[in-house]
This record gives sequence, C-alpha cells and structure tokens, in this order.
Amino acid sequence: MISETVLETTELQKCFGKIHAVDRVNLSIKIGEIYGLLGPNGSGKTTLIRLCLGLLHPTAGAIRLLGATVPNKSTLSKVGYMTQAKALYEELTVRENVAFFAEMCGSHEPAWIDEAIALVDLQDRARSPVRTLSGGMRQRTSLACSLAHRPQLLLLDEPTVGVDPQLRATFWSYFRRLADSGVTLVVSSHVMDEAERCDRLGFMRQGRLLAEGSSAELRKRKGTNTLEEAFLKFAEDGNEGGLR
Repeated sequence: MISETVLETTELQKCFGKIHAVDRVNLSIKIGEIYGLLGPNGSGKTTLIRLCLGLLHPTAGAIRLLGATVPNKSTLSKVGYMTQAKALYEELTVRENVAFFAEMCGSHEPAWIDEAIALVDLQDRARSPVRTLSGGMRQRTSLACSLAHRPQLLLLDEPTVGVDPQLRATFWSYFRRLADSGVTLVVSSHVMDEAERCDRLGFMRQGRLLAEGSSAELRKRKGTNTLEEAFLKFAEDGNEGGLR
C-alpha cells in the first residue's frame, strides 16, 4: 500500500558536465493531484521527469515513487509515461501500438485499449499504421499508449503539443476525471493557460524550482494578474522567489 505521497524528491540533482540540468529540486506530490511543471524549454522539466522514472541516474539526491526508492522495476507497471519525443512503432497500427505498450505494463484488457483510443478520438484510425498519421495524431496515439494500462501515476511531458483546442479541452477534462478517481498526474508545459488547470504548480528555470503553489497563490505572492507575470517576477528575484 502506498502512502499519501506518490512522488517525492529530495535535493535532487542531475549534472551534465558543468550544466546543472536539475539543481537541488525538492518535490512532494500527493495522491489525486494534478501537478504542473511550468517553465521554458531547457528549464529541466524533461530531465526531472526522466529522473523520476529511473531513466536517468541522479548526480545527487533521492527519489521515492509509489512508496519505493527509484529505480525500482516493480513500480513501473503502475506508471504511465508520455514522452515529448514520439516513441511509437511506425509500421504498427494505432491499436497495435497501444496494445503493445499496455501489455508491456502488464495489462491484457482489450476494453481499456479501446477506451484509450476513443479518448484521443482515433477510433476511425485505429487500424492505420502510425507512419500514415499526422503529427497531431501521433501525439494523440502517444497519450493513448500511456493510459491503456490504467496507471496510478501519469507523467506527461508536453502532452497537448500539436492538438487542436477542442481536443486539448477534452484531454484536460479527462485528466481531471482521472485525478478525481485517485490517479496522480505530473504534467510539464510551457503554456500558461494550461497551468491554470493544475492543482499545484512548480515554476522551473535553469534546473531550479523557483516557486511552488496553486495558480492563485503564486499570483498573490507576487501581486500579479497573470501567471506569466508571476513567473517573470520569480525568475527576476532569483533566490528570493525560491522555496523555503
């Protein structure tokens, strides 16, 4: 049985030579939260997610995921991961890709596969090879692959890039339903209006977690009307805007 804390990092660091891609990041994310990692490209969001999955080895610090210290293979079947780069098999169909990734995570439920494909509105293309899809359709297929085994924790790296506004709203509606059912989501983005849909946010810049809180809390702390203005003020303040 996992504790209330689903994902926790302690003084987490990842260095590539002199570059501090993740710099002493402390996170504590609870069951059923939608936690947004918000920051520009190159701020460390993807590296942080890959560290939490055990795909990268930290330079320093520790990670606990679903009650276990990372890396731990037994927890991976309970985690869904959508990469920023498309990790799909071009010659396989949409359904074959989704079924493959579901089985890799230990799921053999055809109904869950069909549900995931329906969510991303690809029922009509389920038998189409991925190589015939547009970029947006491939993005939707990647999301379906991360959902089909019904994970307890979803790590989504820029999940709505390349999808139209209507489908983006559908995704976020579904993300909220998942969170209400007890699934925890970590969503990276550089789109400020998406951040408003998250329960809590972590502002990231140059590998550091500048500030953390709800959208309203972050705006209030800097006396701004928008998240973008708040982010800029935290970035300008440097250590003053960091977590304490």
